[in-house]
Amino acid sequence: MLPELIDLATLCMLDYTLATARSLVLCGMTKLSNAMPIATSRKYQAILFDLLTALLDSWSVWNETAGSEEIGRKWRAEYLRRTYGCGSYRPYETLVLEAAESVGLNATYVDALAENWARLAPWSGVVPTLTLLARTHRLGVVTNCSEQLGRRAAALAGVRFSVVVTSERAGFYKPDPRPYQLAVDELGSTADRVLFVAGSAYDLFGTSRVGLDTYWHNRIGLPAPPGAPSPLIESRTLAQLPALAMRAV
Repeated sequence: MLPELIDLATLCMLDYTLATARSLVLCGMTKLSNAMPIATSRKYQAILFDLLTALLDSWSVWNETAGSEEIGRKWRAEYLRRTYGCGSYRPYETLVLEAAESVGLNATYVDALAENWARLAPWSGVVPTLTLLARTHRLGVVTNCSEQLGRRAAALAGVRFSVVVTSERAGFYKPDPRPYQLAVDELGSTADRVLFVAGSAYDLFGTSRVGLDTYWHNRIGLPAPPGAPSPLIESRTLAQLPALAMRAV
């Protein structure tokens, strides 16, 4: 169970730092630079996340819809292969259907997946991590999804995001750099001040082109594709993310 939890020392340190800063402000002290890394001295002003793999356990929903883990993983893997190689946006539901048919499933499974969408749930540890980070950073998501399903999924992550960029709205699927860049622009920031949390190593191809430092939340232990750039951190949990997010310039 311990690997699933946020590091307690990190949580305590961040809570203490924020409480100290508030106390200094209330006492009328203006020299906060020695008390905490304020926004101007933190490297990252905002954090962007992959949604359906880094934050939500979409694998379980696909497996349940398909009727078995074996078929569900094959279906989702084929869908991911198609989206990551797609480039310009094609309807999300079309790609899901094509992937289903390639592994012997029909359109009724695609309809069932949409009906099961509300069963998407955050991975353990995600909600407390996002809640903590939302106190110090603007948060957003960049997801390979339709606008409707992407918005529905984002509402299940446990916090309110400043920016939600879907492939439909961006006009391109990740890892094309344009969805990532659109999110950075909508945050009003620059790539060097934004951290990205990937769920798949394919994101690394896109984030490296935009210049986004990347934490790979490799929850189920997927292998990196050949030639994928290296992330700052690869981990099966988000335990190291809060400390990285507070890193000074």
